[in-house]
Amino acid sequence: MDKSKRTEISALGEFKLIDRICASFQTEQKNTVKGAGDDAAVIDAGNKYLLLSNDLLLEGVHFDLTYFPLQHLGYKSVVVGISDILAMNGTPRQILIALGISSRFSVEMIDSFYEGVHAACKDYHVDMVGGDTSASVNGLTISITATGDVDKDKIVYRSGANVNDLVCLSGDLGAAYMGIHLLEREKRACNGQPNPQPKFEGYEYILRRELKPDARIDIIERLAQNNIVPTSMIDISDGLASEALHLCKASNKGIRIYLNRLPIAKQTYAMAEELHSDPVVAALNGGDDYELLFTVPLSKQAEVFAMGIDVIGHVTAPDSGAMLVTPDGQEIELRAQGWK
Repeated sequence: MDKSKRTEISALGEFKLIDRICASFQTEQKNTVKGAGDDAAVIDAGNKYLLLSNDLLLEGVHFDLTYFPLQHLGYKSVVVGISDILAMNGTPRQILIALGISSRFSVEMIDSFYEGVHAACKDYHVDMVGGDTSASVNGLTISITATGDVDKDKIVYRSGANVNDLVCLSGDLGAAYMGIHLLEREKRACNGQPNPQPKFEGYEYILRRELKPDARIDIIERLAQNNIVPTSMIDISDGLASEALHLCKASNKGIRIYLNRLPIAKQTYAMAEELHSDPVVAALNGGDDYELLFTVPLSKQAEVFAMGIDVIGHVTAPDSGAMLVTPDGQEIELRAQGWK
């Protein structure tokens, strides 16, 4: 390697690095319908499409075991995986989990992790069908592979949004971000105490959103019941702003998201006030919500409202850009400042 030509990864960022990696790869198999670039890969499996996704969770980056119970971590690992399948309008079927385990973990601790995995598999009717284990020098590493399927005429990509489509959201935002800030605050407050007593009263909702999130399979089922196939969709793991920009890029469209339409829970507001933080920043950039962001034709407006889905904006022409619209009509450019 020519050390005189060193480019720091931070100079590119996550998304440009992914684009760089994938640029040189061309599909060679006839049944590869969609490779990298969406929430899941798409494989032609005859009557249906097979969906495949993979996620990586690292101790010290994605979770802190000081306050993250292993059972909850196992549960969340499954949710992280199957949420990508749901974002393709698919039905999750199986998961595989690979672990890198350091010597400070006991058999009982690994049992606790898989208790959470088992509970999530039961809740979402998916099978844990394999994986791998390896020794690790530091901490715990979790790799989750999820599979699913979808009818060929029901597949949804990030790239299908049309001008004037409604921008829809399956639930409130920013709660997980505020939850992790609460956990970090109490970790600092309890540091060194022989009998720590963290103060979580009144904030159970935001804690649950971080420690035991929901995969929105209910939304996919309700869309199907109402004969609605979104024109584009993505799950919110990195923050609303980042995911909205992904939809814009893939669909070659602009977007308008209205600030006063963002659903933010009361506990999210309360925690933000305590921390002298802005709940809108949490909603736009916090990540870890695992809600679904999707677009539907304007003609489906009545059906979407009847489902209780939040409509937070609309799709615009490509040259109009991606903007957040304030209550007084001011437009602020959306920027991806969430998880990278």
